[in-house]
Amino acid sequence: MYSRYSVILAFQNNKKMKLRIFIFVVISLNALFVGAQQKFENDFEALVSQPEYKNASVGIQVEDAATGEILFNYNGEKLMIPASTLKLVTSASALEILGAGYRFKTKIGFSGKILNNKLNGNLIVVGGGDPTLGSEYFRNEYENPHFMDVWAQKIKAAGITEINGNLVIDGSFYDTEKIPPTWIWEDMGNYYGAGASALTVYDNLFRISFSSPRTAGRPTEIISIYPEIQGLEIENYVLSSDINSDLAYVFGSPLDSKREITGTIPKNRKSFTIKAAVPNPEKLLAKEFIAHLTKAGIFINGEVKFEKVSSGQFQPVYVQESPTLDEIVKETNHKSINLFAEHLVKQIAAEETGLGNRKRGIEIIREYWKSKGIDSAFFMEDGSGLSHFNAISPAHLTSLLNYMFTGENKDVFYASLPGAGEGTLSGFNSRNFPQESLKAKSGSMSRVRCFAGYLRTDSGKTLSFSIMFNHFEGPPSKLNSIIETLLLDLKTSF
Repeated sequence: MYSRYSVILAFQNNKKMKLRIFIFVVISLNALFVGAQQKFENDFEALVSQPEYKNASVGIQVEDAATGEILFNYNGEKLMIPASTLKLVTSASALEILGAGYRFKTKIGFSGKILNNKLNGNLIVVGGGDPTLGSEYFRNEYENPHFMDVWAQKIKAAGITEINGNLVIDGSFYDTEKIPPTWIWEDMGNYYGAGASALTVYDNLFRISFSSPRTAGRPTEIISIYPEIQGLEIENYVLSSDINSDLAYVFGSPLDSKREITGTIPKNRKSFTIKAAVPNPEKLLAKEFIAHLTKAGIFINGEVKFEKVSSGQFQPVYVQESPTLDEIVKETNHKSINLFAEHLVKQIAAEETGLGNRKRGIEIIREYWKSKGIDSAFFMEDGSGLSHFNAISPAHLTSLLNYMFTGENKDVFYASLPGAGEGTLSGFNSRNFPQESLKAKSGSMSRVRCFAGYLRTDSGKTLSFSIMFNHFEGPPSKLNSIIETLLLDLKTSF
């Protein structure tokens, strides 16, 4: 039979044993945590010491997205070229300033009077800066039926089958700047260098199809252009190649219709298609609209005029609304659509001042984030990140990410970012980041690779991160793979 003393002693020994086990577990977990952190730091140090990266400009900032606590910093305050990670700033700004439910509007109407199905006046299209009008990214909204067929039927329903006047195209909602002045010559003629217009249509791009001979190094032939661009002059210097990819580049000013195409396409192709920027989308829209009017039995006796229309001259027939801004932002970030991002900057200005102007849009964006306590010490020359004159710090991006993570647009903004294996993160293995534990925007241009977004760790914490590499050597694919490894290290470190 146990004495009272022996029972108490056994109880105390049991408490000591449990305490020892608890301390052992805490020490073990802490050792694992420290070891994981050390692995990340070791992998990072090994990376920046490699010959391809030792002379590069590198910046990394990692923070707790909920609290803003800095967990890792390497040149976090240094300004660097962000490439398309700048779209995080643009898309977040648009959601905050314009609102997730915002819609762009294109107005169809007329001036004058209708008598016996004849309009004695002008048919009018007033642009509202919609970047998605006829876009291939929003086929369900603009095809079946085609949006211009809808316009034509609305005009017919208003009692108009003949126009004794002109087709007036009003693109005055945006200024006359076709593209940002700091874009380079290599970009501006290609589809990803298309400029924003108040009457953007079909993503402001057209397709050029080639046939190529069986042997490499021989001239190719242009077999079709769609849609047809009136007045377009093309000089084709594209050659066939053993390389099985599109290495053809379109050169040309947005101020004229002359285009020169150089580079290579794969050999032995009956048809190989590349995409180029439309020099004047307002003219393309007018040509396409006339074709749809004619198909509907509506005929214009006058000319096409490109001019501003006063509100007193305009009687609306139909308003074409875009998808909501949250849908547009999701496509912008998932597919890294430069054109959409440029529209967002101009639209921010247009809603405040009545004129879509890039510079004013950027000023409003800077003022907005400054009012939220986020440092405005960055250089923003466009909305897409295509300009090499953009410069922003990793710390600025993580501050913005933290703000959006706790703000009213959290869910919309988070959903707009691609996960591993999606969109511009298609090169990342989705099995490494299950259940959307990685949501980020990439940024790529020559000798620039950047990633910024959110990472949910194995412990359940959400990190905001920005990893920026400028002026590195070696293949980008190798760096992408190393950055994926760093993110995996982070996933287990915090």
